[in-house]
Amino acid sequence: MHAGFIVNTAYSDNVPAGNGTNPISDISYSIQPTIALDQTTLRFHQTLTYSPGFTFYQRTSSLNEADQNLAVDFQYRLTPHMTASVQDTFRKSSNVFNQMYPLSGGIVSGSAQSPTVSVVAPIASQLNNTANAELTYQFSRNSMIGGSGTFTNLHYLDPDQVPGLSDSSSRGGAAFYSQRLSTTRYIGATYQYTQYLGSPLNGQSETQSETQTQTVLFFFTVYLKPHWSLSLSAGPQHYQISQPLMPTARSWEPAVTASMGWQERRVSFAASYAQVVTGTPGLLGAYHSDSVNASARWQPARAWTIGPAVGYSSNKNVSDAMSLSNPGGHLIFGTVSVQRSINSRLSLEFGYTRLHQSYSGVAVISNAPDTNREYISISYQFTRPLGR
Repeated sequence: MHAGFIVNTAYSDNVPAGNGTNPISDISYSIQPTIALDQTTLRFHQTLTYSPGFTFYQRTSSLNEADQNLAVDFQYRLTPHMTASVQDTFRKSSNVFNQMYPLSGGIVSGSAQSPTVSVVAPIASQLNNTANAELTYQFSRNSMIGGSGTFTNLHYLDPDQVPGLSDSSSRGGAAFYSQRLSTTRYIGATYQYTQYLGSPLNGQSETQSETQTQTVLFFFTVYLKPHWSLSLSAGPQHYQISQPLMPTARSWEPAVTASMGWQERRVSFAASYAQVVTGTPGLLGAYHSDSVNASARWQPARAWTIGPAVGYSSNKNVSDAMSLSNPGGHLIFGTVSVQRSINSRLSLEFGYTRLHQSYSGVAVISNAPDTNREYISISYQFTRPLGR
């Protein structure tokens, strides 16, 4: 069993003061206890994590909230060479910054998904659910195949908080083949199908948009040295967009992803890039998405860690008919954090985040495109074995 809590205080200059008014600056206080149960047997591994949260605002008490975070992860080894896994994550929150690494992301080798959050409503009540099931089979010493299915759902609880954004969901499946050429080189291929559904928050189903993408990627991963890794993937992608009262749009586009990592004893660095056509949570339609992420960690002393990160995401609507009302836009962020480990259980962290968004078709963002946030948090955690 793992348990602990995080106490956090933050200052933000982009807090909604109410409908029809400009954002104001405010200070928030939050506490987030966490409990996780972790069980491992010869063939089975399961993890259950529950983390509620409570946030209070000094000036805008109407935004006080109670969060819910629940995650389950089951892995079962069916045979010595076949493994099945299921993951599900549910989150209810109104402050995206209360989540771990809310703006950053990374690319999984061969993935066609955009790795970065593209649109952020900093303070908006929402429900997020992501479920994934996967089956892998290693049929020889150097070869593996697998398949997976994924479902996501985003629902805004208060439409007045997010004018211009939409509820959305996605479902899809993927299959892959991976071949190890040597101890340092891997090649493979991935096929992925995804269906994105988006509808305005007024619930008018007749205006629902649907985007389908089919992607075939060929990937290559190499470990150049013990501390370096590089992964590249590219292939064709077909998309189709359907929306009532508008002509169906379909076309072929190239999809490209790349990621690299470098790690030494006290320093590490990672960077990724993706160019895909994808549905974007919160926005109607499909978008040409280009995104870049980079992060680093430096441990100047045994108890100190410094972690900067930057990211950029650009989304342009692929449909000329829809680009008039939903042209897309871009997001750029930078953050830096400093962590001090007091002992094995207690640590202190403080940091700063700068977020800028430019989406002319999204009122909640165009009215207040910039967010500056400074925070201080104290975390305590411990581990206890349960009965045998």
